[in-house]
Amino acid sequence: MHYNLAFIGFGNVARALARLLERKRDLLRTKYDITHSITGISTGSHGFAVNPDGLDVQQALELVESGKSINPISTSPVSTSLDVIQHSSATVVFENSPVNTQTGQPAIDHIRLALELGMHAITANKGPVVHGYRELTQLAESKDRKFRFESAVLGGAPVFSVFREALPLAELTSIKGIFNATTNIILSRMENGESYEDAVEYCQSIGVAETDPTNDVDGWDAAIKVAALVTVLMDTPMTPQQVNPTGIRGITSEMIAQAKAEGRRYKLVCSAEKVRDTVKASVAPQLVDSTSPLYGMMNSSTGLTLRTDVILDYSITLSEKPGMTGGPIETAYGLFADFVNIAK
Repeated sequence: MHYNLAFIGFGNVARALARLLERKRDLLRTKYDITHSITGISTGSHGFAVNPDGLDVQQALELVESGKSINPISTSPVSTSLDVIQHSSATVVFENSPVNTQTGQPAIDHIRLALELGMHAITANKGPVVHGYRELTQLAESKDRKFRFESAVLGGAPVFSVFREALPLAELTSIKGIFNATTNIILSRMENGESYEDAVEYCQSIGVAETDPTNDVDGWDAAIKVAALVTVLMDTPMTPQQVNPTGIRGITSEMIAQAKAEGRRYKLVCSAEKVRDTVKASVAPQLVDSTSPLYGMMNSSTGLTLRTDVILDYSITLSEKPGMTGGPIETAYGLFADFVNIAK
């Protein structure tokens, strides 16, 4: 079956996905009889393009990565993301606009329109998962379409799908883990003697932290991931404001050195626990010792442990590999996996 794909947002993750789709094109066809064209692209600062017969993706990549507009490759005039969705003749929309932790917009509007038009919607954006999960899931079901978001937490690691498919009717009682790679890198480098400021600058230099690292270092990125997990897996709506995170700015080099001398280390720990009908969630620096599974998660490693009423302590870990810091490729794979699972 042939799928037309629209990309709303064409940043690092979306471009990695475009390249991954191209690299896996032959396998998709031979193993699952899936073919695809990219028929719409919306960017934040490089314009908009649609062509129901298929855009030249390599040309689009080259234009964006050289700082040029993609408007000239469009076969019809489009000037907004909603225009791209409406005029792309897409079967699947990948929504990867910047995260809005406060409202989930405009991603919710993008996904809502896609579903209303009979398209499947896939996102790595945590905003619509936290702020629009029930509405968008119900809308998708009413249209016999899918709303998927595997990459919203832990990049390409299967968290939501494992719980959905491999643990039917299991009741989740607690979640604990490290969800933010940037803060974990910073704390790891500080343990090796680097200053907080230099560690932040390093994260910015390798592209895992923004120019303004507030969302990471103040815990908001981790908090919205906790809220997404609680909302979906515990069936309890939660916002990052309810998590009320504490970040790592208050952790000094002296505190880290003292902890190291005691055989302990600081981690930005994310947790949620369900007691009867109430869920308590937190994001805050904690001291962990060598008995904790979080102790060995250094640098860009992330992971979580799920505890249920039937299986205790089911863990998923993304371990750092030498020379790799995680990021766009892993997140792109989560989007790719959602697409394949929907299509097959």
